[in-house]
Amino acid sequence: MDVPGGTVEYLDVPGAMDRSPLLFLHEGLGSVGLWRGFPAKVAAATGRRAVAYSRLGHGWSDPPPTGRGPRFMHEEAAAVVPELCTALGLRRPIVVGHSDGASIALLVAAAPDVDVAGLVVLAPHVFVEPVGLRGIEAARQTFVESDLHRRMSRHHRDPEVTFWSWNEVWLSEQFRDWDLRPDLGRIRCPVLGVQGTADPYGTLAHVEAIRDGAQGRVRLLVLDCAHSPHLEAPEATHDALVEFLGELP
Repeated sequence: MDVPGGTVEYLDVPGAMDRSPLLFLHEGLGSVGLWRGFPAKVAAATGRRAVAYSRLGHGWSDPPPTGRGPRFMHEEAAAVVPELCTALGLRRPIVVGHSDGASIALLVAAAPDVDVAGLVVLAPHVFVEPVGLRGIEAARQTFVESDLHRRMSRHHRDPEVTFWSWNEVWLSEQFRDWDLRPDLGRIRCPVLGVQGTADPYGTLAHVEAIRDGAQGRVRLLVLDCAHSPHLEAPEATHDALVEFLGELP
């Protein structure tokens, strides 16, 4: 479908029309395919419609029309997500985001003109943390020195664009002051925050900031895993998510 800036691929799993649908927002190097079937599993367990899309420059979506700046997640939340929700008829969605997608989800929920029924954030980024930058620097070295480019080519049209669009903006000087904590007070919907204790890209400080800053009810789940709770601790993540969704409209 067409969104501001190009055409994106998306997955749409049918579900009950009288339940708030799920919108999945992927990580910084993710795509529809790299959810590894997680949206469909949650849809099957809850009876809810589930939609996931690959942002421009990811998966088989078009490349981004311009280079990304430090507000690229704000721009996605303000321009692309609302238009996609309107086009697909996603009314009062429950937004499920992972990593960068979780940060975008926070911004969607904080927007005054988007009615979000609930929010699930997996390994979210709320501010720039030194440990996260070290993880992103290590990812750069891996991309340059290993076969990561070849492995990414199975899931992305242009791995170079996907990787450097993510890596360069996060490591830029302009990104050092990026901070979502001032936005958290506008989040009033229920939130489930999931964080791994061995995450190389962030500590518990991010979900704790959401707990302390958001106005709605916030539940935290801390797991013994790294950056992808839904893949590394699938049963605990799935069960917590299904239980949380059972309490929502």
